[in-house]
Amino acid sequence: MYTYIAKRLLVAIPTLLIISVFVFSLQKLLPGDPILAMAGEERDPEVIEYLREKYRLNDPVPYQYVSWLGSVLKGDLGISLRTNQPVLELVAEKLPVTIQLAIMSMIFAFVIGVPMGILAAVKKNTVFDYLANLIALSGLSIPNFWLGIMLILLVSVKLGWLPASGYEPFFSNPLRSIETMLMPSFVLGNALAATLMRHTRSAMLSVLSADYIRTARAKGLSERSVVLEHSFRNAVLPIVTLSALLFGELLAGAVLTEQIFTIPGFGKLIVDAVFNRDYAVVQGVVLCTAIGFILMNLLADIVYVLLNPRIRAAL
Repeated sequence: MYTYIAKRLLVAIPTLLIISVFVFSLQKLLPGDPILAMAGEERDPEVIEYLREKYRLNDPVPYQYVSWLGSVLKGDLGISLRTNQPVLELVAEKLPVTIQLAIMSMIFAFVIGVPMGILAAVKKNTVFDYLANLIALSGLSIPNFWLGIMLILLVSVKLGWLPASGYEPFFSNPLRSIETMLMPSFVLGNALAATLMRHTRSAMLSVLSADYIRTARAKGLSERSVVLEHSFRNAVLPIVTLSALLFGELLAGAVLTEQIFTIPGFGKLIVDAVFNRDYAVVQGVVLCTAIGFILMNLLADIVYVLLNPRIRAAL
């Protein structure tokens, strides 16, 4: 197991290196010059030259990349060109918000999507199957921003059950934090639940037609045991892979949802950084997001090993 994990981590190193080169090269193509914006309206040539030297923008691009990569390996993601804050501080400030939103969204997605997928597979070609597919299609079709606005109008404005926007750190006030995150989490989880439902249904249908399932039923096992203990256990592997990818997408930030509900997460941070041409923040956030994707894929691989005896035996 440890050898397997070590090999996966070794594969991740060149992946991160390629991503860092890609991100560093692309952000150089952004239009405009952040130094001109920082220099103010007068744009004193001496000030502009000082800022270029301070942020090493006069150096050749390959040297800039090597210098930045060396700092990253030491744990220094650079300084924001706009706020003059260390990028690591900004990431540490926004990351808990995004993680909380992602976890709560995935809880909604699992609670809604997985049971619906199992029910649709077991009740194939019945009214339950058609209804589950209709709900899934609706979840995929309804835009998140529209659903978010409708929820604010209904739940917050008319009924007054939940706050319309804002964010409260979880450890300062857990109950208030959950209240502020319920609606945005449901908005994101609703769309993810539709995807999970379709994949769960497909995986369950494939397993339910297997010979060992017919054998289990012939032995007189209860339908509950056949579906949950034998079928779902073998159908869960593709669901694990999909869940890891969906969680990785949430870590990248949900821009529209965060804007609607005024949530200070990764999505808002990276959009502001792109518009302000804050290269250091863009590089830091994208790199952290890539690391999150890789860690989630590694976690999915580990869960694969734990759930599948054949993979454990091969290792």
